[in-house]
Amino acid sequence: MENYSFNIYNNYCSNGICAALDTLNKNKVNPVFICIGSDLVLGDSLGPLVGTFLKDKNIPNYIYGTLKAPITAKEVNYAGELIENTHQNSICIAIDAAVGEAGDIGLIRVVDKGLKPGLGVNKNLNQIGDISIIAVVAEKSLRNESLLNLTRLNLVYKMAKEISNGIEKHLKNITTYNDQQNEKLYGA
Repeated sequence: MENYSFNIYNNYCSNGICAALDTLNKNKVNPVFICIGSDLVLGDSLGPLVGTFLKDKNIPNYIYGTLKAPITAKEVNYAGELIENTHQNSICIAIDAAVGEAGDIGLIRVVDKGLKPGLGVNKNLNQIGDISIIAVVAEKSLRNESLLNLTRLNLVYKMAKEISNGIEKHLKNITTYNDQQNEKLYGA
Protein backbone atom coordinates (compact mmCIF):
# COMPACT_ATOMS: atom_id res chain seq x y z
CA MET A 1 0.00 0.00 0.00
CA GLU A 2 1.33 3.40 -0.98
CA ASN A 3 0.82 6.11 1.64
CA TYR A 4 1.95 9.74 1.37
CA SER A 5 1.81 12.31 4.19
CA PHE A 6 2.01 16.07 3.94
CA ASN A 7 2.12 18.65 6.72
CA ILE A 8 -0.32 21.52 6.32
CA TYR A 9 2.36 23.94 7.52
CA ASN A 10 4.67 23.04 4.61
CA ASN A 11 4.49 25.55 1.74
CA TYR A 12 4.53 22.70 -0.77
CA CYS A 13 1.62 20.74 0.71
CA SER A 14 -0.72 21.13 -2.28
CA ASN A 15 2.13 20.23 -4.67
CA GLY A 16 2.75 17.07 -2.64
CA ILE A 17 -0.93 16.14 -2.75
CA CYS A 18 -0.88 16.67 -6.52
CA ALA A 19 2.26 14.53 -6.94
CA ALA A 20 0.78 11.73 -4.82
CA LEU A 21 -2.43 11.75 -6.84
CA ASP A 22 -0.41 11.79 -10.09
CA THR A 23 1.43 8.68 -8.86
CA LEU A 24 -1.63 6.81 -7.60
CA ASN A 25 -3.86 7.66 -10.57
CA LYS A 26 -1.59 5.66 -12.88
CA ASN A 27 -3.96 5.59 -15.87
CA LYS A 28 -4.65 9.33 -15.69
CA VAL A 29 -8.39 8.67 -15.43
CA ASN A 30 -10.65 11.59 -14.60
CA PRO A 31 -11.77 10.81 -11.02
CA VAL A 32 -15.07 11.11 -9.22
CA PHE A 33 -14.87 12.76 -5.79
CA ILE A 34 -16.80 11.86 -2.68
CA CYS A 35 -16.29 14.39 0.10
CA ILE A 36 -17.56 12.89 3.34
CA GLY A 37 -18.59 14.75 6.46
CA SER A 38 -21.15 16.98 8.10
CA ASP A 39 -21.54 20.72 8.20
CA LEU A 40 -22.98 20.32 11.71
CA VAL A 41 -19.65 19.35 13.31
CA LEU A 42 -16.71 21.68 12.75
CA GLY A 43 -14.01 19.00 12.66
CA ASP A 44 -16.10 16.81 10.39
CA SER A 45 -16.78 19.61 7.88
CA LEU A 46 -13.48 19.13 6.03
CA GLY A 47 -14.97 16.87 3.32
CA PRO A 48 -17.91 19.14 2.51
CA LEU A 49 -15.57 22.16 2.51
CA VAL A 50 -13.30 20.45 -0.05
CA GLY A 51 -16.34 19.60 -2.17
CA THR A 52 -17.53 23.20 -2.01
CA PHE A 53 -14.08 24.57 -2.92
CA LEU A 54 -13.89 22.18 -5.90
CA LYS A 55 -17.37 23.24 -7.06
CA ASP A 56 -16.35 26.91 -6.70
CA LYS A 57 -13.37 26.22 -9.00
CA ASN A 58 -15.86 25.03 -11.65
CA ILE A 59 -14.16 21.65 -11.87
CA PRO A 60 -16.19 19.59 -14.37
CA ASN A 61 -15.75 16.29 -12.49
CA TYR A 62 -18.52 14.64 -10.50
CA ILE A 63 -18.28 15.91 -6.93
CA TYR A 64 -20.47 14.41 -4.22
CA GLY A 65 -20.58 16.10 -0.82
CA THR A 66 -20.60 19.88 -0.32
CA LEU A 67 -21.65 22.22 2.46
CA LYS A 68 -25.00 22.61 0.67
CA ALA A 69 -25.50 18.85 0.16
CA PRO A 70 -23.18 16.90 2.50
CA ILE A 71 -22.58 13.14 2.35
CA THR A 72 -22.73 12.14 6.01
CA ALA A 73 -22.21 8.75 7.63
CA LYS A 74 -25.90 7.99 7.01
CA GLU A 75 -25.49 8.40 3.25
CA VAL A 76 -22.10 6.72 2.75
CA ASN A 77 -23.46 3.29 1.83
CA TYR A 78 -25.98 4.77 -0.62
CA ALA A 79 -23.31 7.03 -2.13
CA GLY A 80 -21.02 4.04 -2.60
CA GLU A 81 -23.75 2.17 -4.47
CA LEU A 82 -24.48 5.25 -6.60
CA ILE A 83 -20.83 5.62 -7.57
CA GLU A 84 -20.46 1.89 -8.35
CA ASN A 85 -23.56 1.93 -10.56
CA THR A 86 -23.07 5.33 -12.21
CA HIS A 87 -19.31 5.70 -12.60
CA GLN A 88 -18.15 2.15 -13.32
CA ASN A 89 -15.06 3.10 -15.37
CA SER A 90 -13.89 5.93 -13.12
CA ILE A 91 -11.76 5.92 -10.06
CA CYS A 92 -13.21 7.41 -6.90
CA ILE A 93 -11.23 9.64 -4.58
CA ALA A 94 -12.76 9.73 -1.09
CA ILE A 95 -11.98 12.67 1.21
CA ASP A 96 -12.65 12.76 4.94
CA ALA A 97 -11.45 14.20 8.24
CA ALA A 98 -9.83 11.92 10.80
CA VAL A 99 -8.56 11.85 14.37
CA GLY A 100 -5.03 10.72 15.23
CA GLU A 101 -2.10 11.21 17.56
CA ALA A 102 -1.47 14.74 18.87
CA GLY A 103 1.65 15.03 16.69
CA ASP A 104 -0.32 14.05 13.58
CA ILE A 105 -2.74 16.97 13.72
CA GLY A 106 -2.27 18.91 10.50
CA LEU A 107 -1.19 15.90 8.43
CA ILE A 108 -2.88 15.08 5.16
CA ARG A 109 -2.52 11.50 3.98
CA VAL A 110 -3.05 10.30 0.43
CA VAL A 111 -3.45 6.52 0.31
CA ASP A 112 -3.96 4.05 -2.55
CA LYS A 113 -7.06 2.47 -1.03
CA GLY A 114 -10.51 3.58 0.01
CA LEU A 115 -11.38 4.78 3.48
CA LYS A 116 -13.80 3.66 6.17
CA PRO A 117 -15.62 6.78 7.33
CA GLY A 118 -16.47 7.14 11.00
CA LEU A 119 -13.76 4.85 12.40
CA GLY A 120 -12.59 7.61 14.76
CA VAL A 121 -16.07 7.86 16.27
CA ASN A 122 -16.58 4.09 16.49
CA LYS A 123 -18.84 3.67 13.45
CA ASN A 124 -18.57 0.58 11.27
CA LEU A 125 -19.34 1.72 7.72
CA ASN A 126 -18.43 0.28 4.33
CA GLN A 127 -15.15 1.25 2.72
CA ILE A 128 -15.55 3.78 -0.07
CA GLY A 129 -13.24 4.99 -2.82
CA ASP A 130 -10.18 3.73 -4.67
CA ILE A 131 -7.85 6.45 -3.38
CA SER A 132 -8.37 8.33 -0.13
CA ILE A 133 -7.33 11.70 1.19
CA ILE A 134 -7.51 11.82 4.97
CA ALA A 135 -6.84 14.96 7.02
CA VAL A 136 -6.04 14.60 10.73
CA VAL A 137 -7.97 17.45 12.38
CA ALA A 138 -8.05 16.40 16.06
CA GLU A 139 -6.43 14.14 18.62
CA LYS A 140 -7.88 10.69 19.14
CA SER A 141 -9.48 10.14 22.55
CA LEU A 142 -12.29 8.26 24.22
CA ARG A 143 -14.67 11.13 23.45
CA ASN A 144 -13.90 11.92 19.81
CA GLU A 145 -17.31 13.41 19.10
CA SER A 146 -16.68 16.30 21.50
CA LEU A 147 -13.13 16.83 20.21
CA LEU A 148 -14.38 17.25 16.65
CA ASN A 149 -16.56 20.13 17.87
CA LEU A 150 -13.51 21.79 19.46
CA THR A 151 -11.40 21.68 16.30
CA ARG A 152 -10.04 24.99 15.04
CA LEU A 153 -11.89 26.34 12.01
CA ASN A 154 -8.64 27.84 10.70
CA LEU A 155 -7.03 24.38 10.58
CA VAL A 156 -9.97 22.70 8.85
CA TYR A 157 -10.33 25.57 6.36
CA LYS A 158 -6.60 25.62 5.53
CA MET A 159 -6.48 21.84 5.10
CA ALA A 160 -9.54 21.90 2.83
CA LYS A 161 -7.96 24.67 0.73
CA GLU A 162 -4.68 22.75 0.35
CA ILE A 163 -6.50 19.55 -0.61
CA SER A 164 -8.68 21.31 -3.19
CA ASN A 165 -5.64 23.14 -4.62
CA GLY A 166 -3.72 19.85 -4.88
CA ILE A 167 -6.68 18.19 -6.61
CA GLU A 168 -7.01 21.11 -9.04
CA LYS A 169 -3.30 20.78 -9.99
CA HIS A 170 -3.72 17.02 -10.43
CA LEU A 171 -6.69 17.50 -12.76
CA LYS A 172 -4.69 19.99 -14.86
CA ASN A 173 -1.90 17.40 -15.12
CA ILE A 174 -4.42 14.78 -16.29
CA THR A 175 -5.75 17.17 -18.94
CA THR A 176 -2.24 18.03 -20.14
CA TYR A 177 -1.25 14.36 -20.26
CA ASN A 178 -4.39 13.34 -22.18
CA ASP A 179 -3.97 16.28 -24.61
CA GLN A 180 -0.38 15.15 -25.30
CA GLN A 181 -1.51 11.55 -25.85
CA ASN A 182 -4.21 12.71 -28.29
CA GLU A 183 -1.67 14.88 -30.12
CA LYS A 184 0.64 11.86 -30.52
CA LEU A 185 -2.26 9.78 -31.80
CA TYR A 186 -3.90 12.27 -34.13
CA GLY A 187 -1.16 14.83 -34.83
CA ALA A 188 -1.35 18.55 -34.35
